[in-house]
Amino acid sequence: MRIIAGEKRSRRLKTPEGMDTRPTSDRVKESLFSILLNRLPGARILDLYAGSGALSLEALSRGARSAVLADKSKKACQVIRENIQTLEYSDRARLLAMDDHTALTLLRKEGAQFDLVFLDPPYRMRTESVCTRILEGEMLAEGGMIVVEHAKETPPNDIASLVLISRRDYGATGISFYQREEERDR
Repeated sequence: MRIIAGEKRSRRLKTPEGMDTRPTSDRVKESLFSILLNRLPGARILDLYAGSGALSLEALSRGARSAVLADKSKKACQVIRENIQTLEYSDRARLLAMDDHTALTLLRKEGAQFDLVFLDPPYRMRTESVCTRILEGEMLAEGGMIVVEHAKETPPNDIASLVLISRRDYGATGISFYQREEERDR
């Protein structure tokens, strides 16, 4: 796995060993970031279920301002720490070694807001309640977008106050893009 574009282009990333983490393929990542290209400069990123950190680290390489990466796996967190250090992003990337509920509670207390939220949980996990918590905690900035990676055959159900803007399928992987309902036409 590698950084595809930006200031850290072609730099290699470590990935956690074993079957617990399913890294986003370079092909899917390249397509995803082509879609998000205009949203990246200066963006504040939240990467829940970060795995190797590949999505948020790619965003930083392409001009995002900052990233918060959260994962509860000790193996994944060790790899994320190493990737952040290797890419020299310690000043722009923050790792939260905790589950999604604890991370969102902490970020809400801090008043954190994000322009892009990446949700790439295990495919069997539903993300609707996580999206609801992000919205209720006012963590999605005005004009912000939530990007959910999921199994192609099991896209997220409708999420209160969010509208599906686009959905793309890449083999067995699906990616769904959501914005607040009142912001969809902006």
